[in-house]
Amino acid sequence: MLNKYARAFFTRVLTPFAAFLIRRGVSPDTVTLIGTAGVIAGALVFYPRGEFFWGTVVITLFVFSDLVDGNMARQLGRTSRWGAFLDSTLDRVADGAIFGGFALWYAGKGDNDLLCAVSLFCLASGQVVSYTKARGESIGLPVAVNGLVERAERLVISLVAAGFAGLHKFGVPGIQVLLPIALWIVAVGSLVTLVQRVVTVRRESAEADAAAAAEKSENAEHGSGAAK
Repeated sequence: MLNKYARAFFTRVLTPFAAFLIRRGVSPDTVTLIGTAGVIAGALVFYPRGEFFWGTVVITLFVFSDLVDGNMARQLGRTSRWGAFLDSTLDRVADGAIFGGFALWYAGKGDNDLLCAVSLFCLASGQVVSYTKARGESIGLPVAVNGLVERAERLVISLVAAGFAGLHKFGVPGIQVLLPIALWIVAVGSLVTLVQRVVTVRRESAEADAAAAAEKSENAEHGSGAAK
C-alpha cells in the first residue's frame, strides 16, 4: 500500500529537487551513495546512544534519496541494470544499519536482551524477505505476492516509532514504549511476509514444474506419433 500510494506522492513532490540536482551535474549513483551514507551515520551514531529523535530526523532526510535517484535516472533516460543493482544492494545495507542501531542500544545502555534479539530478527528477516522475492524471480517465477510488511512498511513503522520514542528525552512521559511495540510489529509482520512469499514460491514452482512436465510429455507424444 505504501509502495503504491506514498511513493507516487513523494515522487511528484521530489521531482523538482531531482531536476535541480541534474542541472548541477549530480549523478543518480552519487545520490544513492550519499543517501546510504547518511542513513548509516544517522542510525549508527545516534541510535546506539538512545538519541532516537535526532537519529530519525537525520535518517528521514537521507532516506528520500531512494526516491530521488530513481527520479533523476528517469528524467535523464538513463535507467540501467547497474543503477537498479546498486540501489537495491545499498537499501539492504541501510536497513541493516537501522535495525543494527536498535540492537546496539538494547545490547548496551538500553539493557534489554529480548529487544536486542527482536531487533536482530527484524534485521535478518528483512534481508531474507527481500532475498526470497529476488531468488524466486531469478529462477523464472513471478512471485506474485507482496506480503503484509514490505520494506516501506518496515521503515515507516520503525522510524515513526523511534522518532516519537525519542521525545522521551524532551520530557514526554511513557512514549518510549512505542519503539518496542513497533519492533514486535515489524518482527511478526516480517515473519508473516516471509511465510507468504515462501508459500507463493512453492505453489508457483509446483505449477511451473507441472506445466513443464506436461509440455515434455506432449512433445514426446508428438514425436512418437511422427515416428510412426
